[in-house]
Amino acid sequence: MSKTYEIAVVPGDGIGPEVCSAALETICAAAGRRAFNLVEHPAGAGHFRTHGTALPEETFAACKTADAVLHGAAGIPGVVYPDGTEAGIEFGLQLRFRLDLYANIRPIRLHPGVESPLKNMAAGDIDYVILRENTEGLYASRGSGTNLRDEIATDTLVMTRKGIERIARKAFELARRRNGAPLDGKKRVTVCDKANVLRSYAFFRKVCEQVAEDFPDVELDYGYADAMMVHMVRRPSFYDVIVTENMFGDIISDLGAVTVGGMGMSPSAEIGDSNGFFQAAHGSAPDIAGQGIANPIGTILAGAMMLEWLGERHQDRALTEAAGRIDKAVASVLAKGEALPPDLGGKERTTAVTAAICRAMDQQATAA
Repeated sequence: MSKTYEIAVVPGDGIGPEVCSAALETICAAAGRRAFNLVEHPAGAGHFRTHGTALPEETFAACKTADAVLHGAAGIPGVVYPDGTEAGIEFGLQLRFRLDLYANIRPIRLHPGVESPLKNMAAGDIDYVILRENTEGLYASRGSGTNLRDEIATDTLVMTRKGIERIARKAFELARRRNGAPLDGKKRVTVCDKANVLRSYAFFRKVCEQVAEDFPDVELDYGYADAMMVHMVRRPSFYDVIVTENMFGDIISDLGAVTVGGMGMSPSAEIGDSNGFFQAAHGSAPDIAGQGIANPIGTILAGAMMLEWLGERHQDRALTEAAGRIDKAVASVLAKGEALPPDLGGKERTTAVTAAICRAMDQQATAA
């Protein structure tokens, strides 16, 4: 008898419930509703506003024991802590640190039918993955920085050998499994840092170089973070896998998403040794919440990443194949331009985009 996977579902704030619902509909269409026990849990800015916490302990416990966590989005403008930082995003940040979700994986891929703002870029020309170290770096200081007399504020950037080694190793292992950079087919890991200025980033680079010695078949490349912002625009086809510190990863992945159609096209997986957390990389977009026009594709692709991760983790070929069906259906819908959301130049509602992707999967099954 096949396994039933418990998925902790956290819709969150803004457009979160809409895109989360789309992803759930899609994974159930791909793998069958019986494959999942979907249990919804509260968290985010809305919960903080009414209950004083963005992450209830009951929700954390459920996320810890679930087979995977699927999230919509978090955050409401103006809902902040006394120090001015956002309350809603505490849910995701706490999961990262408390469950040790050290690898934030963000694919950047230009699909057929999607126009890039970069000149002369076609489908297949942009296809790389950003691996963002997820538990250290500058963001490790959240909640523990210093604000002295409202005159001096400090946050500390944290790097450890263990943290760098494991994210670097995952980057090289990923590069080995991929087909190489679109430009030249080379399996390549680019280390993004500021090793020319700060000792912490020089240490990051040094440890990455040491890990690279175990992967002689993968080319090692370097890029300073400021220069990377130029190269990701001028020569995105050169990149295969990019590995970087927490804050830099947050910044460059948003730039990457814009080059392939926007934040609505950007899935994200946050992986540890035991847990996985999946969402789109975009925010809660409160300006369009409730209008039914949010682009669900980033969250749908995050759902596919969840199925792929679960399939590999549990040696469940059915889930791996279901993930492939979602990816193929999304590509088909985008290529045909038959159901595009407003941010991609179309007029279709969130539900219509989702339905089109599910129909494409049905057509795959019929053709097979």
